Amino acid sequence: MAALAVGGGALLMTDNNASAARSSWGGQAAQAPMTINCPDVAVRLSNVPEQARPAVDNQLAQLDTQVADAYEQLAAGATQTDRNWVRTRVLDPLSSQRRGTLDRIATEIERVSNRPEGLDSMASCTVKKDDVAPAAAPASGSAAPNAPAPSASAPADGDKAQTGPRRSDFVDIRRVRPNVAAPRLQANASRGTFKSRCGRNENKHFNPDNVIVAPGVSNGAHHMHDYVGNLETDAFATNDDLAAAGTTCTNGDRSTHYWPVLRLRNGKVESDANLPGGGQDGNVGRILQPASVQLTFRGSPVSKVTAMPTFLRIITGDAKAFTNGTANANASWSCTGFENRQLKEKYPLCPQGSNVVRTFNFQSCWDGSNTDSANHRTHVAFARPNGTCPKGFRAIPQLVQRITYKIAPGSVFAVDSFPEQLHKPGTDHGDFINVMSSSLMRQAVSCINSGRRCG
Repeated sequence: MAALAVGGGALLMTDNNASAARSSWGGQAAQAPMTINCPDVAVRLSNVPEQARPAVDNQLAQLDTQVADAYEQLAAGATQTDRNWVRTRVLDPLSSQRRGTLDRIATEIERVSNRPEGLDSMASCTVKKDDVAPAAAPASGSAAPNAPAPSASAPADGDKAQTGPRRSDFVDIRRVRPNVAAPRLQANASRGTFKSRCGRNENKHFNPDNVIVAPGVSNGAHHMHDYVGNLETDAFATNDDLAAAGTTCTNGDRSTHYWPVLRLRNGKVESDANLPGGGQDGNVGRILQPASVQLTFRGSPVSKVTAMPTFLRIITGDAKAFTNGTANANASWSCTGFENRQLKEKYPLCPQGSNVVRTFNFQSCWDGSNTDSANHRTHVAFARPNGTCPKGFRAIPQLVQRITYKIAPGSVFAVDSFPEQLHKPGTDHGDFINVMSSSLMRQAVSCINSGRRCG
């Protein structure tokens, strides 16, 4: 995928919705962003045969490149307001390119299975203007309970116009009512826990790759990831690479855990300010090291759990939730001392002495046969509200990634995101690949099912 600088702002071009913000120099107000809205083909392709996936993934990447090219054309005529110009110079050529790529995707699938129908209906895209300018940032040192939001007119790195988050994306945690309810434990519940202690990314393992969603694609995430556990995780790591790698985990667990970095929007230039995944993709500010990282596997409230298969891949949350909607969103933000109050679509403003908390509760039900799926979701599922798994799924240890940060009250912070996602808190997400040895996984299952607390 390519990034395009429009008026000094680095913007990501994706196959879904992407914002091309045109901002002016000299502190003048930013123009309304132009958004190219294309159907998300990757979400539609949930049943791609395994043999066809490499070729299909390659074509999906081509769709992203085509949208990037369309943004370049749109930027070249940024002063154009004529709808006919946008249609003939941007949308019609893009739709034609997409139609050809969608036909190749269908052909690749047809080589090993039935040809999918209806893909050509996803060729057309639209363009619209959005008013997404964030509210002004608070005065320096402000600790007001409804304070921070970065300002488009005061770029964090002094060079690039920024979009998001807005003041409305933050809420004082003390104003949130308790909202956490757990299912009642049944007689056969698996009450134990197993922990892997893997550090806080002291070795600064960062990259903007996503080996689960975009294997073999450098900067496939277009935002920076924090890693703990497996030391070799990047876009090009194979299962064999992961199995042979070192680890930061004290128990020898080679599993890989990663999530978008959290940044302090304090005007400081980070080392990735001019690099992919960082400033080139609109992610600026100082990367915050977690104050703590807890990786806990827990049981089912209604049954015993079965072992996870080696190389099981799970994603929780949706990095594109702002444009895709909240169907797959699973962000949970809170503050220490207030974790019975979880926020899905707001950043928490924590009182003095309380740390910001991100919690990723992973899917705890597995289909019993697949370690991944075409959309990286359908092979696993969340338990029902009563704790039972959907039909055809079995309970596995539920991973909970809990990350905390020391952030001074009134400070501006935001999660890394695809630029068109505007650093919205609801786009937060966690990723996991199980690379535990068979013996370590058996130990984890035994601890959980017998009610012990291990690790």
